Amino acid sequence: MKRSLKKQLIHLATLPFKSVGIVHYYWGHGKLGGDPIFAALLDEQIFPSDARIIDLGCGRGLLAAWFLAAEKLFLDGGWPADAAPPPTGLRFRGLELMGREAEAGNRALQPIYPGRASLAQGDLRQADLSQLDVVAILDALHYVNYAEQDVVLDQIRAALGPGGLFLTRVGDAGAGLRFFLSQIVDRSISFVQGHRLPRMWCRPIQEWVRILEARGFEVRTQPMNGANPFANIMLVAKLPGHPGEHTGNPARIG
Repeated sequence: MKRSLKKQLIHLATLPFKSVGIVHYYWGHGKLGGDPIFAALLDEQIFPSDARIIDLGCGRGLLAAWFLAAEKLFLDGGWPADAAPPPTGLRFRGLELMGREAEAGNRALQPIYPGRASLAQGDLRQADLSQLDVVAILDALHYVNYAEQDVVLDQIRAALGPGGLFLTRVGDAGAGLRFFLSQIVDRSISFVQGHRLPRMWCRPIQEWVRILEARGFEVRTQPMNGANPFANIMLVAKLPGHPGEHTGNPARIG
């Protein structure tokens, strides 16, 4: 993504948060500007148009804010001709342990994008996974223990039909010093956001791929660190087939 487009998108995506507090605005500005995954998701056209997406561990809803801003820029005629077009018609649900963050996201996004984003306080282990096409868990799955991770993955698999997508980012526990540095940063961010310093249950990337493939996903991995010396890996896990062949089974964790 070109710098000029990224700058436009950061402005459009964070502008709604000014109305709910300058801290939320600057947090979003820093996150969208510094985290390479947002630009990568657009550049690589990961989400299909009209997808129903649930973002588990959604924070203030920056994933929704980013994609809805991209759609707005595209439909308003401001999207560069040489850039991959963004998906349109996305509908987001989000679940966030910190209720004040979900509330801030709703107050920022819902007046501007009515019916397109709904965030709630809750635990990803108790998520309603009915009626969706995409499950996203970015930098959150390692906060639940291994047995609970397996339950969450089983429920995601049960909920998604053919062509369904599971997107996650995890730390590669087999990456040595880079993984150690990643953990320090994750813990620091959690502390700043008001979380206790939690234990993390991490796995080597080969194990993440294995357990997803065992559930029928086709998995692609991609380092997602930008210029930082970390060990964060994006996993794009997709079920074979095409959406619409089967609607998936309504599933609820817990």
